[in-house]
Amino acid sequence: MRDLYEVLGVERQCSAGDLKKAYYRLAKQYHPDHNPGDKAAEEKFKEAANAYQVLADEDQRARYDRFGFDGITRGGGGGGFGNVEDIFSAFGDLFGDFFGGRTSGRRQQPRGADLRLDLGLMFAEAVWGTTKEVKVQRQIACGSCNATGAKPGSKPETCSSCQGKGQVVHSQGFFMVQTT
Repeated sequence: MRDLYEVLGVERQCSAGDLKKAYYRLAKQYHPDHNPGDKAAEEKFKEAANAYQVLADEDQRARYDRFGFDGITRGGGGGGFGNVEDIFSAFGDLFGDFFGGRTSGRRQQPRGADLRLDLGLMFAEAVWGTTKEVKVQRQIACGSCNATGAKPGSKPETCSSCQGKGQVVHSQGFFMVQTT
């Protein structure tokens, strides 16, 4: 990975204002709406968004300055984005204002939960590498309701508690509780 300051083209001692200006310049230059179909521009946009997301937060910036990428990836505290698509949604209002209110008009399907598998390895397998076959059970859509949970002939309703997201997050101060 490239140095985050290098990505934004700023010095390590730069101010928060300089970071913001550099990020806005790159975001405008490489935004997917201005470069449709250009994968290289999209990657640079994502890289700049990730760099700004880390360096704009004083705590994350201090950890990055002290420990490099390890400071922000290894137990460096909560927060951050789960994936790159979250960066787009978090900065959606900014880009709407920044580029004259244009939106892409497409809605992304929410990601499902990650799969987790505990797999035992011998030391030699871990050192030299190995190939293991695993079997994963997956859920399939029910034939009568097509995975909507609605009775045949009726319409599915959005849950008023989670708004159809499948989880409810309650935050108070530093504490956050997530239920499904």
